[in-house]
Amino acid sequence: MRITAVIEREGDGYVSFCPELDISSQGGNVAEARDNLHEAVELFLECADPAEVAQRLHGEVYITQSGIAKSEFEV
Repeated sequence: MRITAVIEREGDGYVSFCPELDISSQGGNVAEARDNLHEAVELFLECADPAEVAQRLHGEVYITQSGIAKSEFEV
């Protein structure tokens, strides 16, 4: 099974998120956040009821970036 890992800097570390299953984790760097998310997803799949997995699993997830005009709120 392939999952998507969205990883974002938060404070001194990184937060990772799997949108297919709505599972998050964290780590001190990008690789650690990714690895911890992988472990969290594996543990969930091992322990969760198949009905919960089916309910959470999103079949199609698209990650993209889009440009917007500069605004007064841009940092």
